[in-house]
Amino acid sequence: MLNDELKKLPLDAVHRASGAKFGAFAGYDMPILYPEGLMAEHGWTRSQAGLFDVSHMGPCFLTLKDAALTGDAAHAAIAAAMERLVPSDIAGLKPGQMRYSVLLNAEGGALDDLMIARPAAPERQGMLYLVVNAGCKDQDWALIEAALGDVATLTRADDRALLALQGPAAEAALEPLLPGVAAMAFMELKLIETARFGRTLVTRSGYTGEDGYEILVHPEHAGAFAAALTADARVKWIGLGARDSLRLEAGLCLYGHDLDPTISPIEADLSWIIQKRRRTAADFPGASRILEELKAGPKRKRVGIRPKDRAPAREGVEIHAGGRRIGVVTSGGFGPSVGAPISMGYVEPAFATPGTTIELLVRGQPRAAEIVSLPFAPHRYKRSAS
Repeated sequence: MLNDELKKLPLDAVHRASGAKFGAFAGYDMPILYPEGLMAEHGWTRSQAGLFDVSHMGPCFLTLKDAALTGDAAHAAIAAAMERLVPSDIAGLKPGQMRYSVLLNAEGGALDDLMIARPAAPERQGMLYLVVNAGCKDQDWALIEAALGDVATLTRADDRALLALQGPAAEAALEPLLPGVAAMAFMELKLIETARFGRTLVTRSGYTGEDGYEILVHPEHAGAFAAALTADARVKWIGLGARDSLRLEAGLCLYGHDLDPTISPIEADLSWIIQKRRRTAADFPGASRILEELKAGPKRKRVGIRPKDRAPAREGVEIHAGGRRIGVVTSGGFGPSVGAPISMGYVEPAFATPGTTIELLVRGQPRAAEIVSLPFAPHRYKRSAS
């Protein structure tokens, strides 16, 4: 795709003025890195607060058509609709709570991973806030509308700016601008209205393994909001390159690489997204396969991998043991916080135990590696409010 065919972020001019280097991703012209470079950006996010423009993602609202239902009854109805497509307990969400889940096909494979949140406000019951991946959003929205259009209306919100503020200084930097965010815990949602920035939707979430927030801002306020954040010495713009290295160190799946339509949540080590009620009901797409894998084990498992040398093993590298192929690498690169190359991939269950020695076929040469536990860097989410 030519650069002039790529979609632009609402803050495109801001990133260019900041010296960002751009590249194509999911149909968008995205800031990949800034003048200090990926290693510095990665380290800054781990130690201070990194600001990521993730406006290419797919935020949207799913709203119940039956306006006669209110409160818990309205939530129960919209949750029942959403549960036609995902294996998670959406009915059990409390007001202001968010869950990570996956859209499933009939065979139990992942069509996308996404965030699903229940608004806290009483007048917004019967609504869900969803964030799907950039590369899948059009097909996801078409699927949701086709499957749930009888009971719900989907409203796109990808014309807004979606910013992720991640790192140990995120709370202190954001609280003066959006009072109340410090009281939020991990995977909570809050709608905050200020005279300066209008209505902003904030979730305490992210995809770096660090504490932080994702903030959905109306475009007319996005520039002022970003300027106010970056005026804080603890906050710097961070590009897509460091977002991926942070994600990899956190052991989190990248859709289209570590997840695809052939991979089940059980194979991906995501069994925790399927709560007991849904397992008992067995009423989600692909339930027979998924429940059988829960019972008997899957045919492959997602694992962490540490090469023994300095050569990174990237996506597509074959994994061997005992003179034969036992799996494949799905994500890989250098882990700046780890100080070494790291990878994730899928292997046969017999080789999935941490400590197992394997070989990576890098450029046709076998290189020694070891299966390790995930994540590579510890998660630092704020589980309880301050």
